[in-house]
Amino acid sequence: MATRNPCGDFTMMYCLKESDLQPLSIGAALLGTGGGGNPYIGMLRAREMIRGGAKVEIASLDELPDDAWVGRVGSIGAPVVGIEKLSEGGECFRALRAIEEAAGVRMSALIAAEIGGANAMAPIITAAKAGLPVIDGDGMGRAFPEVQMTTFSIYGPQASLTALADDKGNVVLLRELQDSRWLERFARTVAVDMGGGAGAAGAPLSMEVVRITAVPDTVTLALKIGETVLDARQKRLNVIERVVDLTAGRIFFTGKITDVRRELTGGFARGHALLSGFDQWSGSEARIAIQNENLVLWIDGEPAIMVPDLIMNLEIDTGEPITTEMLRFGQRVAVIGMPAHPLMKSDRALEVVGPQAFGYPELTFTPLAA
Repeated sequence: MATRNPCGDFTMMYCLKESDLQPLSIGAALLGTGGGGNPYIGMLRAREMIRGGAKVEIASLDELPDDAWVGRVGSIGAPVVGIEKLSEGGECFRALRAIEEAAGVRMSALIAAEIGGANAMAPIITAAKAGLPVIDGDGMGRAFPEVQMTTFSIYGPQASLTALADDKGNVVLLRELQDSRWLERFARTVAVDMGGGAGAAGAPLSMEVVRITAVPDTVTLALKIGETVLDARQKRLNVIERVVDLTAGRIFFTGKITDVRRELTGGFARGHALLSGFDQWSGSEARIAIQNENLVLWIDGEPAIMVPDLIMNLEIDTGEPITTEMLRFGQRVAVIGMPAHPLMKSDRALEVVGPQAFGYPELTFTPLAA
């Protein structure tokens, strides 16, 4: 039965509170698998909007009718760009309005293209501006570097309309695309020309399609992860063990960062991190391949975790997720693995997000046990 929520309406939707934003950003950073951008700035923006009276409701996948239109929003670009070039804050909103005008529809709700990193905050900020609810789900259950790597593209209609907006007020509309891979090529080029990053909005999806294609309950999951981290810190418990228990994950390696190589090429941050182990049980050396996100973990030369399963670096003492652009020599980290959602592990999905799709033909995906 519907109960009165903090937003003051009789609804089954949950009204996001200011106190939710910090744990949500922590959980999103962890689910970002190193990528998606640091959610901290977005968290501050959302906090100020809520303090100013904005209301953002989180709706389950069951709450809207089948014919309701849902907008996908998020940022595109290399996360490392966000360290030196802050977004203006209204990019995704302007892209959303351009899509609505071009498609001749008004959105009833928004959904994250990816729950990982800063892109978890993008629909919240945009929803606060547009007065729309945010669907509790996303298109990845994590973060991935390329736009065709969403469940919306893998299982739903191919890209046909996308808008990109920058911090200067420029808006570019892409129409009549052959498929999502062509969208990735064109959108990446535009994002680079916009300074290495842009806000994006995709073609409207019906709620019927979203229900079938979205990874469910990921806003709730990110919030629970963050709450677990903060609770464990307050109670002086082992944060990493608590996170592992919650996510059905596993600690694969503990060690110190001994080398980080990153370069910005083609709109991506590519490189690797090398680690030296603390103890014998987890191995003596590890290497993590990076393309915005953590892609593959090798321990003593053997592959241990690979996409689409999640590879996450957590600071040993605090359990703070470390995004790839924040990796530094000397950091003490625990590398944990978490099984991807089943939607990301089908044969159809692995053609797009498996290790071979990232240029590792020698690797055959071996899923982590759930």
